[in-house]
Amino acid sequence: MPTSLSRSSIACAALVLTCAGLLAGCGDDDFRKPYIGGDAKIGKQLVTQYQCGACHKIPDVPGAGGEAGPDLEKFGRLSYIAGGIPNVPPRLVAWLLDPPALKPGTIMPNMGMTEQEAKHMAAYLYTLR
Repeated sequence: MPTSLSRSSIACAALVLTCAGLLAGCGDDDFRKPYIGGDAKIGKQLVTQYQCGACHKIPDVPGAGGEAGPDLEKFGRLSYIAGGIPNVPPRLVAWLLDPPALKPGTIMPNMGMTEQEAKHMAAYLYTLR
């Protein structure tokens, strides 16, 4: 029966454990965390109130079958907003507040919502996966 492991075996085992730990942190768990700063339930109500469905298909929002804008079914998984804006909460809130300010020429209008309303809507949009 061996009484000790070789140094190379221990180093190899340590490397495997380190890599496993790093890979565990590379999952998309961050994408599944709820957005802090808004209430998704209120956000869904606001999406309905602001009639976002006139331009977008949005699951579980009655009458939201628009085709002028992109389908929002998997919005929470998108890397970019409007094809080039990083899809991170502060940028999404800024986008919802004033789309033409971030992308001149966009057909998405400034809806005149408050920052808190935009945060609620962002919280809802990030639930769409």
